[in-house]
Amino acid sequence: MPVAERLQRQYPHVPTSLLVTGEPPYPNAKVFSLARMLERARYDLVVMSDSDIRVTPGMLRVIAAEFQDARVGLATCPYRAVPGKSLWSVLEALGLNTEFLAGVLAARLVEGMRFAVGPTIVARRSALERIGGLERVKDYLAEDFMLGKLAAEAGVGVRLSSFVVEHHIGGTRFLENLRHRLRWARSTRRSRPAGYVGQVFTQATAAALALWAARPEWWPLAASALLFRGIAAWAVAGGVLRDPLTKRWWWLIPVQDLLSCLIWIAGFFGDRISWRGRQYRLCSDGRFELVGRGPAGV
Repeated sequence: MPVAERLQRQYPHVPTSLLVTGEPPYPNAKVFSLARMLERARYDLVVMSDSDIRVTPGMLRVIAAEFQDARVGLATCPYRAVPGKSLWSVLEALGLNTEFLAGVLAARLVEGMRFAVGPTIVARRSALERIGGLERVKDYLAEDFMLGKLAAEAGVGVRLSSFVVEHHIGGTRFLENLRHRLRWARSTRRSRPAGYVGQVFTQATAAALALWAARPEWWPLAASALLFRGIAAWAVAGGVLRDPLTKRWWWLIPVQDLLSCLIWIAGFFGDRISWRGRQYRLCSDGRFELVGRGPAGV
């Protein structure tokens, strides 16, 4: 029995609808599904969440309270990555929990919340209408980022929610994980080109090891960089996300940092991605277009 039907039977008192959308008429299939669901939604506050997200029962109560501020039109939830059983999944989760959110917090400090991050976004229907509806981002791969960007440009208040969701990323193998991370890197480079180049300043582990190799006598400086990287990682993973994974696998963080640096460099090259069994070409402005079916090369 499909999950949706099972949930409908399990909670018959909750009014729900099961929609079969068919093939999307534009590149972003997720946006097409969301737009069709929004047509059936009855309330002003809309929660858009991926299927690999897990939350606690108090989630809606917390977020609804944050929207008591009339200036807030869109909120994006930070997330704590939970890996599958593969090593590559663990490394990716470590990166998300110690590096990605740190970048989000740094961007908020520098420029404010002028973007959003998936995989859970909450918005007022009026805010979505103000930016031209969900179809406004139908041609973008990073539709979550663009929703926040367009909202901020339209004068809608964007907030980083205090509620942390769990993102279960699954136990992918090496090549599948690499394709996924390259897709993300190439998309980020086109969504925030200046910010992507600026990530050079976040590659502390790679820079420290390169400095140590080139100038062994400067080892105290290299060691200091590694120390501050460790402090920053724990401040985010432990202090903000309450992440048990980093506490257990902290010694793998340097490995993840080096892998992340290589993927960041690779993200400067190539414009083809594979997503849900289809091949796409990324345009310079973050839009993407279908070019074929089947797995694309990395």
